[in-house]
Amino acid sequence: MWVFGNGESRKHIDLDRLKGYKIGCNAIMRDHEVDYLVCVDRRMVNEAIKDNINETTLVYTRKDWYGDYRHLKNVREVPDIPYESVIRADEPFQWGSGPYAVLLAAKLSKERSVSLVGFDLYSDNKLVNNLYKDTQGYDEASKSAVDPRYWIHQIGKVFEHFSKVNFTVYRPLNWETPKAWIKSNVEVDKISNIYYNT
Repeated sequence: MWVFGNGESRKHIDLDRLKGYKIGCNAIMRDHEVDYLVCVDRRMVNEAIKDNINETTLVYTRKDWYGDYRHLKNVREVPDIPYESVIRADEPFQWGSGPYAVLLAAKLSKERSVSLVGFDLYSDNKLVNNLYKDTQGYDEASKSAVDPRYWIHQIGKVFEHFSKVNFTVYRPLNWETPKAWIKSNVEVDKISNIYYNT
């Protein structure tokens, strides 16, 4: 199972050549068809519904918004977080689409194998690292990059709680593996080892 973040490292990946189920986040729907789409930002859910993405794709959103969409075809709630904690990063509303997409993949993967692409976390130039910057619903390219600490913690917790699932993180060049992601069930590989557009 593949999970796609929207970091710029996946720009040249040919998603159509990758075999298996695909989970994407937010505006990936503008460019690619995925099997599951995670949109916890209300603007992104509205865009998905407006564009009828839910006719062919299961769209997952947070419980806070689900009541407004429950009558629509193929709209679901994101899974519950599989642990309890008292820190702010563990509150469900603090989870973004990326961590929820990894959690969904961990729960759905029958092969017990999940590959992450486009989860760059960091920026090379301290500015926004997102394929959809400067588009509707996203920050301008000139804005500072988002602090990835919550994403690192949350995805690390998914790795920890799904210890029987093998995760492969395809990393961009000069990418340092976060300490919270160094686990026996997590492998890190070069993004250049998967298909590129030419």
